[in-house]
Amino acid sequence: MLQCSKEFFGLPLEEKEKVSKNNNTWNRGYELLRSQILEEGTNPELKEGFYIGDEISTDHPYFVQKKLNSGPNQWPQSVRDPEDFKNTANAYYRAAFELAKDILRVLALTLDQDESFFDGFANGALATMRLLHYPPQPKDSDEKLSRGIGAHQDFGAVTLLLQGDVDGLQVLDVPTGEWFDVEPVKGAYVVNLGNLFMKWSNDKYRSNIHRVINKSGQERYSIPYFFSGNPDFVCDCLPNCVAEGEQPKYPPRTVSDFINEGYQVSYGRAERFKEEMRKKEAESLRVTAPAVVAAM
Repeated sequence: MLQCSKEFFGLPLEEKEKVSKNNNTWNRGYELLRSQILEEGTNPELKEGFYIGDEISTDHPYFVQKKLNSGPNQWPQSVRDPEDFKNTANAYYRAAFELAKDILRVLALTLDQDESFFDGFANGALATMRLLHYPPQPKDSDEKLSRGIGAHQDFGAVTLLLQGDVDGLQVLDVPTGEWFDVEPVKGAYVVNLGNLFMKWSNDKYRSNIHRVINKSGQERYSIPYFFSGNPDFVCDCLPNCVAEGEQPKYPPRTVSDFINEGYQVSYGRAERFKEEMRKKEAESLRVTAPAVVAAM
């Protein structure tokens, strides 16, 4: 899967844009560099991506009802073997899906529940897989503003991250404020819980803050897999996560509500940044135009 990812991102931009996620409204396909801002106050992020999900047909109820990121995938035709790319991605998606369900079984046991406790949440679940490519950051870039991905918490329930050979991922130790490097370990996943699970557990389980700064001078590739759950499932406070006599901190919400909120915030932030840049550029042109005319 990593090899497929490297091959795709090595294509010319015009070929990658043939499968742009702007071709649809359900978030499948290629995403340009600098499309997202996850950390307030930073520049748009130095990564490009390719979104893949479950292969959902246009007559599927999820697509008809416009459920979270539900619809057919777009597949690149300019790679060496398009059918192999598609088959590899679909096989990886299904294997990661089963691994995420295994992790939920373990989490159920930590809550003193039967390991089948999360089956209702996992049945009919949706997940999003992203192929990511981080070009090396320019050596003169301001690390306080430039990020591969800004500091953030994941939106969903369980994240499985497959890293390539190049580091850059960091996780925040909140009590000390220190960032720790998460070095790639061959054959291992980085496993993280997202905001959905944190709020569902009344903050008993934490959604870790993490970021990527690619200072390696090399191309970095990774494949995060975001397991969201059944879009219609209502997340009401988990058992054994609130003290007797107290009320949960968060009201019940559907999976769709949780995830859509995260998307809207991060992509909306990037669009506002770009609009501000366009306004500044236009204002700069208006200021310099009279001076040019006067000089002539």
